[in-house]
Amino acid sequence: MFAVYRRELRSYFITPIGYIFAGMFLAVSGLLFSFTILQTNNSGDYTYAGMYEYFLYLLFVFSILIPLLTMKLLSEEKKQKTEQLLMTSPISLTGIIMAKYCAALTIFAGTLGVNFFNFLLLLKYGSPNMTIVMSNILGLFLIGAAFIAVGVFLSSLTENQLVAAVSSIAVEVALLLVGILVNKIELTFFRVFLRWFSVLDRYDPFTGGYFDIAAIIYFISFTGVFLFLTIRVYEKRRWS
Repeated sequence: MFAVYRRELRSYFITPIGYIFAGMFLAVSGLLFSFTILQTNNSGDYTYAGMYEYFLYLLFVFSILIPLLTMKLLSEEKKQKTEQLLMTSPISLTGIIMAKYCAALTIFAGTLGVNFFNFLLLLKYGSPNMTIVMSNILGLFLIGAAFIAVGVFLSSLTENQLVAAVSSIAVEVALLLVGILVNKIELTFFRVFLRWFSVLDRYDPFTGGYFDIAAIIYFISFTGVFLFLTIRVYEKRRWS
């Protein structure tokens, strides 16, 4: 498993994908940070509203950039006819999928960690609420982990990287928009049902500085379900 993880992690740096993802993420998040927090808080008192707006925008940035990390993970193996080698290797399918998933998650977590330095700089010039900052970052990490699992699953269904990327963006944006559009649904049953799947509703406690255990379990379970589905796809392919 570690050999596959190391190979996938290295592939992000011998191709432009890792650099493009990190560069675009840090550039866009830096601009958002400047316009939503720095320019609206001249007194050094960094308000909840500014941080909420910043982290909300970052979620939509995730939905577009994370598919860059996942689009090639399994679709490339299928296109290059190397997935048979993976399915017949001594490593279990679970180990292979987890290694690829963890490689993408490592790049994402590392980039998110670098982005955290923006808030450390604020400590020198103001007094941001670090509890809110940390809870939001945890929420972003959990959502990012879930989105990566979605991307890995969709990458296993096609050999076309563009199709994998576009479908991942569509699903992830839809998961975010559910939380925005659900209030416009008049039928209570459907509104309650869709709220259960709403990423924004689950993320909301983190924006106020609360480490919501139910939301953490939800995102971990969400991630586990899509990784399980990916493994099932390959198990079915192995025996077909």
